[in-house]
Amino acid sequence: MKNTKYVFVTGGVTSSLGKGIIAASLAKLLQERGYSVTIQKLDPYINIDPGTLNPYEHGECYVTNDGAETDLDLGHYERFLNIPTSQANNVTTGRIYQAVIDKERRGDFLGKTVQVIPHITDEIKHRVQILGNTGDFDIVITEIGGTVGDIESLPYVEAVRQLKWELGENNAIVIHLTLVPYLAAAGELKTKPTQHSVKMLMQSGVNPDVLVCRTERHLSDGIRRKLALFCNVQKEDVIESIDADTIYDVPNLMYNEGLDDVVLKKLALSTDKKPTLNTWNNFLQRHKNPKHTVEIGLIGKYVELHDAYKSISESFIHAGAVNEVKVNIHWIHSESLTSTNVPDKLKSLHGVLVAPGFGERGIEGKIKAVTYVREHNIPFLGICLGMQIAVIEFARNVLNLKNANSTEMDSNTKYSVISLMKEQKKIIDKGGTMRLGVWDCKLEKNSNVYEAYQTELISERHRHRYEFNNEYLKQFTEAGLIATGVNPKTDLVEIIELPSHPWFVGVQYHPEYKSTVLNPHPLFVAFVKACLKSKNHTF
Repeated sequence: MKNTKYVFVTGGVTSSLGKGIIAASLAKLLQERGYSVTIQKLDPYINIDPGTLNPYEHGECYVTNDGAETDLDLGHYERFLNIPTSQANNVTTGRIYQAVIDKERRGDFLGKTVQVIPHITDEIKHRVQILGNTGDFDIVITEIGGTVGDIESLPYVEAVRQLKWELGENNAIVIHLTLVPYLAAAGELKTKPTQHSVKMLMQSGVNPDVLVCRTERHLSDGIRRKLALFCNVQKEDVIESIDADTIYDVPNLMYNEGLDDVVLKKLALSTDKKPTLNTWNNFLQRHKNPKHTVEIGLIGKYVELHDAYKSISESFIHAGAVNEVKVNIHWIHSESLTSTNVPDKLKSLHGVLVAPGFGERGIEGKIKAVTYVREHNIPFLGICLGMQIAVIEFARNVLNLKNANSTEMDSNTKYSVISLMKEQKKIIDKGGTMRLGVWDCKLEKNSNVYEAYQTELISERHRHRYEFNNEYLKQFTEAGLIATGVNPKTDLVEIIELPSHPWFVGVQYHPEYKSTVLNPHPLFVAFVKACLKSKNHTF
């Protein structure tokens, strides 16, 4: 079995410094050097998972192959490394405490008083090492959510302290990501926030091995020396992380700073093989030098926070690079759409994506948008609820089923063209109970989706409770809306298409979850290509 090494990434001064991107970039560099790497996220909140969290508060909920509802950072991990994550890659305080309380109820602690130390910290250490104990990975990178000093983060920092001591020298290191702000009034970078952050970390018994400093100005040699002196690290352990044009620049920036070299030396691992990043940089070259542009409307109900649709926006970047196209996303709030303003808002677009979501708010605006793109031959992609909206719109306006709806929006609708899945009807708990994870889908060969995938059987990730009502399938088919993808075991309609339209596709699953830099999702690639054809009037 491999002697797995551990890298912990902590943050200080402020949130949103980009621990996930630093972790993913380091992992990418180590992967390029031939090491098998995975990344996990420890989240300090007490929710069991992000599945029930408001997208406005937490951004999108990312779903893994095994059906785990996780933090959006796992999307970054997969997009950078091109390997799937799992339930073990995201752990929350809620899950930790639930596991410990379940053990206490079973009597596993033999009557002992259950405490944060050792019981909670032991559970954290166990979860950290699950991936390492598989023998599949040379290095496990663990990102700890929040910032040093947060009350909820203290058990995680303590667990890191214990693990560093237990694993021994050269087996575990801590990278501390912090902020070196530039004060315009003083005309200089200030190191004091970093000094205080490191001091707070050290007060918890953890010495950082590497400092990664987020900054908008380059760190001078003097600043690096000062940080090294005050923070108990070597000057070469002070890594600059300057603001980048795109997150996909960060692996190159970290390579130029020598982050991977520093980490490997501290873990006593070979630095002989150098990363080339050839495929990565080819993607970057195409991304930064597009030959065309397309305008695509993303219609959703959480558009004020773009992170609510993070995987979709990143999928457009990947698909755009393949097509050498810059995708300009127009973020359109579905509640803002009315019968009178839809033409003005959509007529200049080359494509429209109706995004996933839950609940009735903004539904009518989405329906009006689908009517417009269907009638005006604008390429359309509907994802999850977006696909269901296309079904409802067609039922109302083509099949003349007045007020047809989903039972999610109207439980008393006369025409429930979208209805609650049978296995969902007795479920009361909301968390972790949807149809989740990877499910198969068989494609019709004469279809846009088959042309995109170039295979008859696909597997895609799901997150939904409601489905196409097969009682209406014959009516839809006869009127021209075709089911071109069906689950071979359950007969669940996974994909609908309108063959009379240049490119009109709705999918019940979430293709955005599987798009990576190295493997852009074929459906997004095909959609962007269709939008370019629409722009050039070549359909």
